[in-house]
Amino acid sequence: MKPNFESHQADPFGEHQPAAFRRELSVLGARFEFLADAPELLDLVDQAYAGLPAQVLKPAPLLQVRLRLMAGEPSLAGLGERPEPPLARMQGGAGFFGAVMDAENLSWVCPSTRSALVSFSPELSRFFPYHARYELLEFAVFTLACRTQQLVPLHAGCVGLNGVGALLVGESGAGKSTLSAHAFLQGLDFLTEDAAFVEPESLRTAGVANFLHLRSDALPFFEDAAVRDWIQHSPVIRRRSGVEKFEIDMRDKAWGRVAPTTLKLGAVIFITKQPTGDGQALVRLAGHTLAERLAQSQPYAAQQPGWSGFAEQVSHLAGFELRRGPHPGEAARALRQALQDLTSAP
Repeated sequence: MKPNFESHQADPFGEHQPAAFRRELSVLGARFEFLADAPELLDLVDQAYAGLPAQVLKPAPLLQVRLRLMAGEPSLAGLGERPEPPLARMQGGAGFFGAVMDAENLSWVCPSTRSALVSFSPELSRFFPYHARYELLEFAVFTLACRTQQLVPLHAGCVGLNGVGALLVGESGAGKSTLSAHAFLQGLDFLTEDAAFVEPESLRTAGVANFLHLRSDALPFFEDAAVRDWIQHSPVIRRRSGVEKFEIDMRDKAWGRVAPTTLKLGAVIFITKQPTGDGQALVRLAGHTLAERLAQSQPYAAQQPGWSGFAEQVSHLAGFELRRGPHPGEAARALRQALQDLTSAP
């Protein structure tokens, strides 16, 4: 059966529609050109990526993301009254990767052409900008940057000192965000909360140092009233799990600094819920166990082409298990000391 194209419609796919709004930003070592139909879509881009330091990994490729605001019949009627939009489903094949909520809200990525198409319904962009950013826009940006530069994508945080980074690995709820916040307040550079991208040969690590998310039950661990006020006046987002968290903009330079460029990995820290007891917070691990333990925690990354070279490099790094003490500030101080020792070693 032939495609049923209307004879009067010269552009049935909308592929020749000009984009009225444009933004170019550096994200994860790549140059991104964002082309949008509506200014509110560039607002989503700016919320996520404006004001970040430029990161250099390789000669920066130019990647293009087209953002489209769907103007047809609302696909999510009454969405503003619902607790959350449909869950994005991952799809892929024939060199394409997709995250699809429904017919109006989806993200498709084609690494071979260094481009992506992300479409939003007016309801999603208006009532659920957090989901629009994290589940559709971020999917396009992260996938393009990772696949075109052949980076290893890790579900991990990363902080650093003097250009050397410590990878923070742990399950959701292990305390990566609270530890990162205290490390930030104690002078360590903040690179990313939970998505680190590593160049496997050099171990240069990129991340998006935009937001950090904290639950309200973390507030008692911040004794400074001004810091608590900063956290409490941040917007509140609701995770798919139903957990609500403060979304803290780490680009506020008054409290610390985000990493000015990529960090070279020097240590891997596995965060556990095991108590310290009377022992030390940081327990040194044997080097030969690092790659295996990291692979167990990163099933997706371990299947990527650059993993074997990355694992070989990781086996030569310092590895630690961070055990839970009475206060995350103590863990941050132990982490800072470990990085000081690494950066001062001959």
